[in-house]
Amino acid sequence: MSPETIAASAAVTRTERTRARARAARNRKYLVTASRVAVLLAVVGLWEWLARTAVIDPFNFSMPSRIWDQIRTWIVEGTAQGSLWEQIWYTLYEALLGWVIGVIAGVLLGIALGRVRFAADVLGPYIKVLNALPRIVLAPIFLIWFGLGPASKVASAVVLVFFPVFFNAFQGAREVDRNLVANSRILGAGNRQVTLQVVVPSATSWIFTSLHVSFGFALIGAIVGEYIGATKGLGLLVAASQGTFNAAGVYAAMVILAIVALLAEGLLTFLEKRLFRWKPADADTAR
Repeated sequence: MSPETIAASAAVTRTERTRARARAARNRKYLVTASRVAVLLAVVGLWEWLARTAVIDPFNFSMPSRIWDQIRTWIVEGTAQGSLWEQIWYTLYEALLGWVIGVIAGVLLGIALGRVRFAADVLGPYIKVLNALPRIVLAPIFLIWFGLGPASKVASAVVLVFFPVFFNAFQGAREVDRNLVANSRILGAGNRQVTLQVVVPSATSWIFTSLHVSFGFALIGAIVGEYIGATKGLGLLVAASQGTFNAAGVYAAMVILAIVALLAEGLLTFLEKRLFRWKPADADTAR
């Protein structure tokens, strides 16, 4: 057999293996999706059955059919505070603004303290003390300071987002490969160039890890602030439903929040994959 034939046969074998791996990955993705749907349907169906047979109290626990009816009523007829879309946008606006401010502050301060050890030694204890505080209890203080408007909810979101982003950015700046820094110094790079061209790119994966969690925290901050006192928002819907013993309304607001959080998580995952296309695939994916 000639070398050309052997090379062609090896190329065909590699192509077949690549196709087989892609087919196996695609089949596994379908299986995972189908299993997730099956689990959701099983939980919802069991909940509905338990409530209809009075195994659990439908007044306190409600049931999926009532929750769906409540969401449909809000969509068609609106809420007591206005249209449902207005409430969603109000909460989303507060969460997004708080998230952006918290992320920017956390990244800037985390990178700065990760690069300047003296500043980290001085400010470190204060940051740890602030991080140890139960930040949810700050929501009433922000309400007193900033009133019932969106500013108090944005402040609540900022304090919840800042710390996870800060610690990840700080750790990412500290975990930069020292050889890269040393080589940059040898090539004549100054502190600013090392920070922008070596430290920040190296810490990006750490920062993106915190972004997945921090947006959920931003939603929590906005909802808690609205629950305590607001004129609009999903948190106000939860408080109003609780005040009228409308369990379906409480669960309906939670479902809407879960959908918003999942959409935001999907967007962040998409952006992360686009930005980190250069990273090698995980071992499990490669198999």
